[in-house]
Amino acid sequence: MAIQAGKSIASCLQLVSVSLTGLERMLPSFSQHDPFPAYLKSFHLSDSNYCSCGGTGTAFHYATECAFTVSSHMRKPAPNFQQEWLKRVTNNPVSRHKIRRIVKFISENRDLFQPP
Repeated sequence: MAIQAGKSIASCLQLVSVSLTGLERMLPSFSQHDPFPAYLKSFHLSDSNYCSCGGTGTAFHYATECAFTVSSHMRKPAPNFQQEWLKRVTNNPVSRHKIRRIVKFISENRDLFQPP
């Protein structure tokens, strides 16, 4: 079969939706690709990778041990089960609600989360 000159490649490809659902919006947070201090420090966009409470400023820290997000804490898994825990958290509606509350709280109180 000969390829026609000038034929649009768009007609050969399926259309892909680029809109994000709730789960995909949260995944950057738990894959450490969000504006948390530890991530910003890795690109030299922050002077410190610590949370203002003294812990390492990662999404995992905010979800399990940060003093400022106690009302939304989740049980911290054993280190060897952390990847499995992340999968379960993103598939659990109650955990997703807690993640949304944490992200909302952090975004509304950015000054509180500045490194010491």
